[in-house]
Amino acid sequence: MEVNNKARLLKLKEILDQETDEEHELSLKELEQRLKTEFGPDFEVGRKALRADLETLKDHGFDLIENDGKQGKKLYSYQNRLFELHELRMLIDAVVSARFISREDSKRLIDKLKTQTSRHQAKRLQNQIYLDDTIRSESRHLRYALDKIHNAIFERKILRFKYGRYNVEKKIEWGRNGTFYEVEPYFLVWKQDYYYLVGKFVPDGRIKHYRVDRMDEVDLTEKSFKMPDVNAAEYINKVFHMFSGEEMQVKIRFNNKLINVIIDRFGKDVSLTLPDKETFIIHATATVSEGLVNWIMTWGGDAEVLSPPELVERVKEKAAQVYALYHQKDPVGAGG
Repeated sequence: MEVNNKARLLKLKEILDQETDEEHELSLKELEQRLKTEFGPDFEVGRKALRADLETLKDHGFDLIENDGKQGKKLYSYQNRLFELHELRMLIDAVVSARFISREDSKRLIDKLKTQTSRHQAKRLQNQIYLDDTIRSESRHLRYALDKIHNAIFERKILRFKYGRYNVEKKIEWGRNGTFYEVEPYFLVWKQDYYYLVGKFVPDGRIKHYRVDRMDEVDLTEKSFKMPDVNAAEYINKVFHMFSGEEMQVKIRFNNKLINVIIDRFGKDVSLTLPDKETFIIHATATVSEGLVNWIMTWGGDAEVLSPPELVERVKEKAAQVYALYHQKDPVGAGG
């Protein structure tokens, strides 16, 4: 079979890339056999030509490793991967764990990541993380929406999209009666396994956030905007569970056993005082919202809001609602 030198050289590079690594090397004879498998039984190449091909690859930047095997036999391999195996494993784990990536996209991305190493090493990248697929997104448009959002942020173009939420009938109810939202896109946030777009809602000039998987018909407009000085880290730290609200100084007393929870949420630089041996008080700026109230209620009697009065009252109201729910005279669903 007639194979020109360029085709042979490219196939040789591909074989070394896919078949060799730190633990798997190939001799000249084995390389010749692999080429014969690729090009057919009639393919012939001399050892001298094969050595010349290997030298050409080395001369043009291909990091070919040559080692001495048994009885002086030369062994060749390619080991200089863009990613090390543990890095690929971390990337694959991240893809598997991301709920917003559909099953189809997850498999496709993992298959692509596995091509970044040899086929032998790829076998060691089998998924070891279990994820409940009932919470995995099946939204296929999400990747395109994210791409357009990234482009809009880069190009400083206002975005337009429809935005909705599910109702109890599991149908989307579009906000603003189904009309388009126009938003200056500032940055994306990855929070609680979802992507959020943070930007200024053009009609009222307020900075808000939108869950990307609830956006539809996302597109760039021709309208440009000037990027303001918005601190993404500050915004994220002040917003609880991605609910909007008024920004206030809050003071909350916690039981000492929750210190790790607080550090995880606010960081090690959170301002706190120690009024006694059993509790500590944090002083922080937060967005007072339903999300913050629900988060405080999560800790039951181990969390007490001290200020501001507005937040104290909201937590009291929520606690009263919960109490009433369990102490009404004729609970819903009770027998008798």
